[in-house]
Amino acid sequence: MINMWCHDIGREQAANRPLLKTVFQVMMRLFSPRKTTLLFVIRDKTKTPMKYLEPVLREDIQKIWSSISKPEAHKETALSEFFNVEVTALPSYEEKEEQFKEQVAQLRQRFFNSIAPRGLAGDRRGVIPGSAFSFSAQQIWAVIRENKDLDLPAHKVMVATVRCEEIANEKLGRLASDENWLELKTAVQSGRVAGFGRKLSSILDFYLSEYDMEAAYFDEGVRTAKREQLESGALNYVHSTFTAMLGHLRSKALEKFKNDLEQSLKSGKAFAAAVRDCTRASLLEFDRGLEDVTVEQADWDASKVRDKLRRDIDSHAASVRTAKLAKLKASSESKLTEALAGPVESLLEAAGDDTWASIRNLYRRETEKAVSDFTSSLSGFELDQATHDTMIQNLEEFARGVIEKKARDEAGKVLIHMKDRFSTVFNHDKDSIPRVWTGKEDIRAITKEARSAALKLLAVFAAIRLDDKPDKIENALSSSLLEQGPVSQSRSIEASTDLLASSTWEEIPPRNTLITPVQCKSIWRQFKSETEYTITQAISAQEAHRRSSNWLPPPWAIVAIAILGFNEFMMLLRNPVYILGLFLLFIVSYAVVLQFNILEEFRRGMLSGLLALSARFLPTVMNILRKLADEGHKYYQPPQPPRPAPSIDAPSFRSRSQGQPPLSSNPAPDSHSSSSSPASPTLNSS
Repeated sequence: MINMWCHDIGREQAANRPLLKTVFQVMMRLFSPRKTTLLFVIRDKTKTPMKYLEPVLREDIQKIWSSISKPEAHKETALSEFFNVEVTALPSYEEKEEQFKEQVAQLRQRFFNSIAPRGLAGDRRGVIPGSAFSFSAQQIWAVIRENKDLDLPAHKVMVATVRCEEIANEKLGRLASDENWLELKTAVQSGRVAGFGRKLSSILDFYLSEYDMEAAYFDEGVRTAKREQLESGALNYVHSTFTAMLGHLRSKALEKFKNDLEQSLKSGKAFAAAVRDCTRASLLEFDRGLEDVTVEQADWDASKVRDKLRRDIDSHAASVRTAKLAKLKASSESKLTEALAGPVESLLEAAGDDTWASIRNLYRRETEKAVSDFTSSLSGFELDQATHDTMIQNLEEFARGVIEKKARDEAGKVLIHMKDRFSTVFNHDKDSIPRVWTGKEDIRAITKEARSAALKLLAVFAAIRLDDKPDKIENALSSSLLEQGPVSQSRSIEASTDLLASSTWEEIPPRNTLITPVQCKSIWRQFKSETEYTITQAISAQEAHRRSSNWLPPPWAIVAIAILGFNEFMMLLRNPVYILGLFLLFIVSYAVVLQFNILEEFRRGMLSGLLALSARFLPTVMNILRKLADEGHKYYQPPQPPRPAPSIDAPSFRSRSQGQPPLSSNPAPDSHSSSSSPASPTLNSS
């Protein structure tokens, strides 16, 4: 019979579930299967109907049965094989005393009739005679004593357990609401707190001491066990705050490492040495802070936090190292680009026989210098040999890439370079003086020389030659593209076509090819078509110079003029007036020739000379006419009316004739005023 308070149904501890679990386990282990009646008496029944309470209780019992560990022989044995569960209820004795006594009397009758069919006794297989009851009870008690699971604690132990647990719970609750603890917790959330370990240890020691005083008179074993539980619970409660303090220590140590590393690198210290020193200082800072936060009552291990700090330091150092190496690499690459790009472009623009040899020398010289400086800078990082070699190799490949990129860029403008080279050679002599096409120059030879120079430039741009290996590009282009004689050209036309009918050069890897043979042929065809005009202009200039140089008539014409004009010549000799007129005409004509620079104009050709003179003739005539008009206007002026003589009155005239000053000598203002006064005499001067 198991007494159970109505409100304990469904509760883990108050419903005696652990004890019932122990009973189930021991019954299966020690006794053979037989039905034992478990009578649950629900005390102080409430208004809740039994049809709701009983299923809940039976469900709890079934859960206990399912959760216990069973022997192999009873793995699948049902609860009903061992126990017959009965449930009854009694009202509250305080509130319904009469009803309580009445139902207790009914329950008593069930015990009186327990051996009746369907009574409380249940299974009758284990029934023994009354004479053997004493012996049977002794055997059962012996089994109970030998099994510790059935050794129920004494009353003193039970009281100590309950009371010490209550004291421990009360101290733990007070700790949670302690003002000093709450202030400390709040301060930790804001940042690091000096003396954290000492303060927290003092708070914990206070409540543990109170527990020791209040539980001093209870069972020592129970008291000690509950104290350990209290200490463990208190430490678990404050552990999150301790972890937060460790986080502050880690953050501060990491920040110290970052600042110290930055200052060390600014002062010029080697990177690897700076990382080692700053790491040592940061870990020492963390260890000192850890001593300040250590709690006396706890044995917490902070090694994981320290390891996390070390990983963070290593990660930051690696990121800084990567950034520094990237910056160092970028600086070296920038210097290489500056040292190679401009000179390579200049060498390619002035392409000649030793262009690629000069580029190779430049490449080796600048690369060796850059590698030397880069290696010196890398020494402070203490890189492993494999990483060091890889970075050096990448720098050398970058230098090669700069040259290849510049070569490809210039190869894209090869037609412009070829035309510039052709124009330079064609229009300037060996002393770089501009040519004047006087008719003595061999335009065919000059054209061939200029085209040869352009073709040599095309051969230079056709491939990248940084490996110093011989090739036959220039010979192939010369034999295929330069103008040849009629006979040899007809013989080699098939061979020429074969030499350039390919997409690769012999002995040149495809990755080093800038212009393929087929592209060279197309570029050369376009080059020739675009330079034909320059050659034509030179030929025209020569012809014009020849015509301007031969301005005298042919010799036969001079002889014919002398023979046919002999009579006229003799007539001029007999008449000096004609000679004088001719001389004047010659002087005027010579002045006109000099004024208009007629000889120089006709040196450029008859048509161009006539056009130039006609363009200058009309403005000159207009200028002459304008000057004549100005001269005529200057010498021709219209007649002006005569000015009247000033009027002189008789007394003044008489006085002046006698040597006396006149009374008034004011002249008439104009002719109109003098004519308007007939009474006054006038003196007109002719």
